[in-house]
Amino acid sequence: MAHDLFSSLDSFTTSHAGASALMVRDVAGSYRPAGDDEILNAAQCLLASRVRGTDTLSSPQMVKDFLKLRLAGLEHEVFAVLHLDSQHRVVEYVEMFRGTVSQTSVYPREVVKDALKVNSSAVIFVHNHPSGNAEPSRADEMLTQTLKSALSLVDVRVIDHIIVAGCATLSMAERGML
Repeated sequence: MAHDLFSSLDSFTTSHAGASALMVRDVAGSYRPAGDDEILNAAQCLLASRVRGTDTLSSPQMVKDFLKLRLAGLEHEVFAVLHLDSQHRVVEYVEMFRGTVSQTSVYPREVVKDALKVNSSAVIFVHNHPSGNAEPSRADEMLTQTLKSALSLVDVRVIDHIIVAGCATLSMAERGML
């Protein structure tokens, strides 16, 4: 069923203090309150449109908010790459590897191939910790250095590696770990 999300400006209200509800229109033209997943999906699309092709790295908080929205609620680990152009604008966000609740396998060869495919000048790595603890493990640190070395051979800079753990984020660059 196709949906059209919009913020209602009419008198659509929820039973919660008369606040405006986000409504969904189905293909038949009927309206109903949007579900949590539909609201999150719409928010992801909005943030993605603001991140892609813009000068978002002048606002690291927007990048972190985008990454939290994408990864915070997952029950399994995901390793993703934000590909950047020479001006550090986002070219593409790619979730490359999916793992289990406590680990994922990341293959440097595949990360390098993907960076070359989209013609990245720089990248930001991101992965989540479903445990809620944003502290990087020794394996996270070693992986970051391995990927940084591999990508340096093809002139792709590693700007950061961000860990998302629930509502928290940790920047390895801000910690001086790159």
